[in-house]
Amino acid sequence: MAHPPEDLHEWISFEDREELRTWVFDATFLRSNYTCIYGRGCPGILDAPAPELAQGCCSYGAHFVDEDDVQNVVKAFVRLTPEQMQYHAEATRDGFLAPGEPGDDGEVPTVTRLVDDACIFLNRPGFPGGVGCALHIGALAAGERPLDWKPNVCWQVPLRLEHSTDENGHVTSRLREWKRRDWGEGGADFHWWCTEAPDAFVGDRPVYQSARDEIIELVGQEVYETLVEQLERPGWVPLPHPAVKR
Repeated sequence: MAHPPEDLHEWISFEDREELRTWVFDATFLRSNYTCIYGRGCPGILDAPAPELAQGCCSYGAHFVDEDDVQNVVKAFVRLTPEQMQYHAEATRDGFLAPGEPGDDGEVPTVTRLVDDACIFLNRPGFPGGVGCALHIGALAAGERPLDWKPNVCWQVPLRLEHSTDENGHVTSRLREWKRRDWGEGGADFHWWCTEAPDAFVGDRPVYQSARDEIIELVGQEVYETLVEQLERPGWVPLPHPAVKR
């Protein structure tokens, strides 16, 4: 008997005829109890475990997807105070943006600047205003959603939305877990990546509930409601996530 693939996932798909689009969802990940363990022993994404640094996946500058993404963070930054952002003075004096490494197409992305070997927005252990993303801290203090303050990549991970278009113009949009490979060549150097590790699958709710706001931001309210109907259909016993099964 053939052995099942090691990374076995179930998927849900349905048509959105109004947009000429097919939606495809990684049901195995969305029904899992994955949760971010930043601040709770996360080893980070360096080439060796370093939970004491409390960098999480902020060791490298966040890549902005477009100018709207940049401007959104600019508007958030002007609302931050020095009490909320450890490197506020540095960002005010020298800016918080930098050019990234050129891509295969020759384009140079815009990224958040690094200070002391991590993102300039990352407050380090011992900072009185709190450890972690200053944008996250500022949003919570303002009573707003962190996803409305952060670069897109920072609030989307560990979700990844991909689009492809066939020769007839039909779009397929796929929402899945963010894998090590999605970081490019550098991802192979990570000592640890959270969606591969059972120690990150300790949440008290499934991902489609805990990441509700993020998923709706990516796919819309109506599509999300259809997805939930399918994920909660009676009698379905989902596959365990491969990270847990291993």
